[in-house]
Amino acid sequence: MDNIKLKDKDAIIEVESELLLAMKRADINKLDDLLHDKLLFNIPNGQTITKVMDLETYGSGNMKITDIHATNQDINLIEDTAIVSTTINMKGMYFDFVIDGTYKIIRTWKLINRQWQVISGSSIQLGESN
Repeated sequence: MDNIKLKDKDAIIEVESELLLAMKRADINKLDDLLHDKLLFNIPNGQTITKVMDLETYGSGNMKITDIHATNQDINLIEDTAIVSTTINMKGMYFDFVIDGTYKIIRTWKLINRQWQVISGSSIQLGESN
């Protein structure tokens, strides 16, 4: 892998980490920077959400994450696009529903105006924590 690809991979690892931290902190400003305006993301119940919907959920306090960490991160770089497949362990609340499980996430990042942004993604629940 050449140096540019290594730098891009390091950048993706960094923005993935920033995204998880922004989710945990409900940092709307950071999420606004990291999510593309035309984001489409499928959540585990099958609903497709947009950036506006996601920011409203975090901003209203309806999504509260107390613990989140990633494992098994695979990154494929294709020119100005990165596809990330990762396993997320997450605890918190989504409206009145308890979140306490393991999720498989795939996210597509695109380099736009020198900034990596999530343009799409999907998640499925693999199992509940014990």
